[in-house]
Amino acid sequence: MKVRTRFAPSPTGFLHIGGARTALYNWLYARHHGGSFVLRVEDTDAERSTKDSMEVILDGLRWLGLEWDEGPGIGGEFGPYNQSERGSIYDRYLAKLEESGHVYEDHGAIRFRVPDKDISVEDRICGTVTTNLKEQGSTRFDPETKKEVPANPDIVIKRPNGGYIFHFVNVVDDIEMGITHVIRGEDHLSNTPKHLALYEALGVDPPVFAHIPLNLNPSGTKMSKRDQGSLIHEYQADGFIADAVNNYMALLGWSGKDDQEIFTLAELKERFELEGINKSNSKFDYAKCCWVNGEHLKQLSAAELQALANPFLKASGISIEDSRIPPALELARERAQLLSEIPAVIATIFAIEVHYDPASVEKVVSREGVKEVLQALTTGLKSVENWSEADIKSGIADAASGIGSKMGALMLPCRVGAMGSTSGADLVPVLQLLGKDETVRRLEAFSESYL
Repeated sequence: MKVRTRFAPSPTGFLHIGGARTALYNWLYARHHGGSFVLRVEDTDAERSTKDSMEVILDGLRWLGLEWDEGPGIGGEFGPYNQSERGSIYDRYLAKLEESGHVYEDHGAIRFRVPDKDISVEDRICGTVTTNLKEQGSTRFDPETKKEVPANPDIVIKRPNGGYIFHFVNVVDDIEMGITHVIRGEDHLSNTPKHLALYEALGVDPPVFAHIPLNLNPSGTKMSKRDQGSLIHEYQADGFIADAVNNYMALLGWSGKDDQEIFTLAELKERFELEGINKSNSKFDYAKCCWVNGEHLKQLSAAELQALANPFLKASGISIEDSRIPPALELARERAQLLSEIPAVIATIFAIEVHYDPASVEKVVSREGVKEVLQALTTGLKSVENWSEADIKSGIADAASGIGSKMGALMLPCRVGAMGSTSGADLVPVLQLLGKDETVRRLEAFSESYL
């Protein structure tokens, strides 16, 4: 049996990390088993579905690298892939249920007769879950009387306005598209007995079900679009690497059963199995996601790093044609976790005028003998002939020796005088990229301004 999985988003908003994780798991399972990944659009809600939302979702999936084998923009033998275009298919399946006596009309709606028996979901992650739909739907809460009242347990599958509901079209589409494995959120587990009843009524064997644990926010509730890190397009804007986002999403519910935490998408594809999915809910940790991204950033080749960093460098006004960009990026990759943080780490190298951090300046000028220190630094660095990192260190060491001080005592004044802050990339490599003349100019300007 060839594995066929699917992701079926509703184009009513942005691509949420919960949906993206579902897409990732389906994509990984299909790729791991040499199967097909289908993208299906649940756009039957005409009032809320928009083309713009669909494009945002498609762009997000493409950015993540989760290309689909069948679906929008590609087609396939089981299309159309928009539910709004599949009305005739649903009519045909409804006729089958009418012929077999499984449905009836109720005030303009069509209801499916749920069987009065236990229905067991054999889930690959959650285990066996048994439900009797007749008992489950025997009462409902009446907002007028504020009491539980008898309710019709039979499922509405077609509304009085002619629109089909999720439960019915979901089953029909999975049948028609030959879906073998339904991997979706655990919040859909309660729907699955209804779907199994429909499969049985239609005389079709159901797919394999695997309901993945929910992804919760730090407070322990289901993540919403207002939570930090919930929307995929924001990861793009904030300077995340797609492989890193996939890596972190995979860890939100799955483990390779060892200590490895950093995976490329190719490695995830190689190792992903349903058996590795946890049964308990996961909690989203934005700081951990940033850390994972930083680890991926460190592993990029020099060419990859520059290509990904260029848009952020341009936006900050740093010329990407400057020959010092490649070595500056090597300094930044150890300090930045996000691509968007890189310009701030290396900005001082390319600045015409140094922007001094007041707190950093205060730490330097409050030191006893700082004027003598800066004079010695300037003199020592002026004497450096070969402006290499090794010779720059020697120049600073000689300056320290000349005033009877340790080299470490000169580093902070040198950093603030040349770079403007106590933080940032490593000092000596920055001085090497600044050049001798610019370094001396900055130290002299700092002394004139603050001492």
